[in-house]
Amino acid sequence: MKSFILAGLLATCVAGCNGTPPLQNPSPNLTVVEYQSSMPLPTAADLVVTGRPYLVGPFDKLKVDVFGVDDLRREVQTDASGNFLFPLIGVVEAGGKTPAELAALIESKLRGRFIRDPSVTINLDESLSQLVTVDGEVRKPGSYPVLGKMTLIKAVAAAEGTAQFASLKDVVVFRTVNGLRYAGLYNLAAIRKGVYEDPEIFANDVVVVGDSPGRRLFLDLLQATPLLTTPLIILAQQ
Repeated sequence: MKSFILAGLLATCVAGCNGTPPLQNPSPNLTVVEYQSSMPLPTAADLVVTGRPYLVGPFDKLKVDVFGVDDLRREVQTDASGNFLFPLIGVVEAGGKTPAELAALIESKLRGRFIRDPSVTINLDESLSQLVTVDGEVRKPGSYPVLGKMTLIKAVAAAEGTAQFASLKDVVVFRTVNGLRYAGLYNLAAIRKGVYEDPEIFANDVVVVGDSPGRRLFLDLLQATPLLTTPLIILAQQ
């Protein structure tokens, strides 16, 4: 069974509540550690997922080498759709493929028609397609590239926005920092009204919009803090 340690909580007092004592332990399964306004920032190591094959994405830079054919040795960059142009064969749909799968695709397009038995090697030169996963009550759940500074509002917009009946007050962001998994509960409507800042989203974050098992982690705290108007951050430990 999971136990949960409260890593951060900001409670904004209404008028006349200056004398309100700080929040005590609201649940036997939750311990107040400290008050903070945002989730911790990921380290460089947190932005890289080990044990998962790399998939080519938008704006990646690749080195393509066709063995024995110097004229087909190229450095290419994929476009926003994950495609690039290559001599003789035109548009190559690289997005979502591993380098090995992409090499096999180019070999198949060259084989017979242009080169009898081509051997292609693909090396990743630079990746700009770190991904965030957006799930739940959005129009197009999936993984999307993190380009530049991405915020929660932008991440949801990348998934083509919320579904018609999505609960805007129930948006959970999961993040792993130094091996510890954090969860933050946000209110999209409050962010849009400027009640608090639109939080930055990083590669490997998981955003879940609407009611979900993740949101239920916060039920005890939400009952204990009905006037909550800022993000609620917890540290979830197995």
